[in-house]
Amino acid sequence: MIPIYWLIAFVVLIGIEIATMALTTIWFAGGAIVAFLFSLFGAGIELQLAAFVIASFLLLFLTRPFASKYVNSQTVKTNAEGLIGKKARVTATIDNEQGTGTAVVDGQEWTARAGTPGVSYETGKMVRIREIQGVKLIVEELQEET
Repeated sequence: MIPIYWLIAFVVLIGIEIATMALTTIWFAGGAIVAFLFSLFGAGIELQLAAFVIASFLLLFLTRPFASKYVNSQTVKTNAEGLIGKKARVTATIDNEQGTGTAVVDGQEWTARAGTPGVSYETGKMVRIREIQGVKLIVEELQEET
């Protein structure tokens, strides 16, 4: 009777994976299949549970980086991550030594700092967002594309 429970767990975990498509439960579904096979060969419940846990975590740690790279490669960056690499217009002179500077990107004004020490950017200059530190854009000179 125990094998049926592992099959039910497998179906439920696959159903969750299909619903979310987030690569969260597929590893445990694999573990449920391994435990199911152990139960078919008459292994005790302790061995089945151990096989489930070991197989699930092996699948998780050994295949997740590979699967994430290829399955979720089209993930769209959201929020601040999506700003990195975009162009911004300086609205107040960016000067790290004086602690001043703002820039507008996608209609939102941000505090901005130069990514290179000793460099300042005048109002109206276009810059590229290199990174975000807290609530500040770290910008660099926009290289002209050829």
